[in-house]
Amino acid sequence: MKHYPFILFYLLCNVIIYAFHGSFWVYLLGFLVFSAVVIWGSFDIELGYFVNSKTHKRTKIKEVALTFDDGPTEFTPKFLDILKENQVKATFFCIGKQIEKYPEIFQRIIAEGHTVGNHTLSHSNNTGFLSTSKMIEEIEKCDEIISKIGNITTNLYRPPFGVTNPNIAKAIKKTHKQSIGWNVRSLDTIIADEKKIYRRVTKDIKKGSIILLHDTSEKTYNVLVDLLLFLKQKNYSTFTVDSIIKINKK
Repeated sequence: MKHYPFILFYLLCNVIIYAFHGSFWVYLLGFLVFSAVVIWGSFDIELGYFVNSKTHKRTKIKEVALTFDDGPTEFTPKFLDILKENQVKATFFCIGKQIEKYPEIFQRIIAEGHTVGNHTLSHSNNTGFLSTSKMIEEIEKCDEIISKIGNITTNLYRPPFGVTNPNIAKAIKKTHKQSIGWNVRSLDTIIADEKKIYRRVTKDIKKGSIILLHDTSEKTYNVLVDLLLFLKQKNYSTFTVDSIIKINKK
């Protein structure tokens, strides 16, 4: 398991505490350090501390996955247009309430051959504090909407904000989902400068990268236009994240 190093780290902290004869301040320091590591593990999906997420594809060829979170939105059709123009298939992690708001756009995503994943019903800002039962509800209600409007099912799930914890881990297991992360994070919802976003993405791209973007703004659309050109110039092909799961099942 990926979190074994953190367990060993915890044990090491206890050894050091014992060596210092159980000093209160050493105990306090050890607790604070261990708490910081746990928090780090909760927010960094690549660590796989609580959930074993797919963050890249093991491959020897130049290929990447384009993934888009938080849609569908009024901007999604432009994303679909440019993807179609470049004959690229992507993966869209959709929010249930957004699907209800833009059902025809969601159906277009499916009709044009893109892969769809579950991104919860509401993408709550309190995701990290929800109970297991509430997280299950968030996932299952999104599944119901995906099935009702898109007439499909998906075993793909992306944690909102990339946050994981024991409750979320239990919910993922209970709903039989495969968690999908990333190893290239654009921060396109935080960074305002399109050029900075583009540089951030392109400098970190490697074989098998899963790239996190959002189909929620004109800004990211402009970045996508340049990114597709970059991928073409560098001879990168694309894959959808469901292909990773299929490979692992063989």
